[in-house]
Formats: sequence, C-alpha cells, structure tokens
Amino acid sequence: MKMPRPQRCTFCGKEFPPGTGIMYVRNDGSTLWFCSSKCRKNALELKRDPRKLKWTEYYQKEERARV
Repeated sequence: MKMPRPQRCTFCGKEFPPGTGIMYVRNDGSTLWFCSSKCRKNALELKRDPRKLKWTEYYQKEERARV
C-alpha cells in the first residue's frame, strides 16, 4: 500500500498533509489545490498574483532569484 504524498498549494506553494486542504476543479477539468481558504479566496475571488504577496513562497522564490 502506497502512502499518499503531500500536496502543494497552487497559490502560495506551501506543502500540506494529505486529507487536508481544498481541491477546486474548474470546468475544463484542471484541478487546483489550496492549503487554506485564505489562498482560495486570494486566487479565485480576488484574482491576485502570488508573486506580488510577501507571504507566499512564490514571492520569496522571485526575491531570491532577483538578488
């Protein structure tokens, strides 16, 4: 039996354990995984870019690449 692997949040990039989080399926069949409702709302309702928010790992990755 295989152990389920942790998911990575589509918005912030944080890993979260299996059995938690929110799976969102778009009409075209693509799936988005969110670690919290904060990430889900920022991505879907507010349509924010994760590279512009300091608390996301994608922002921190861009900053490291810039330096």
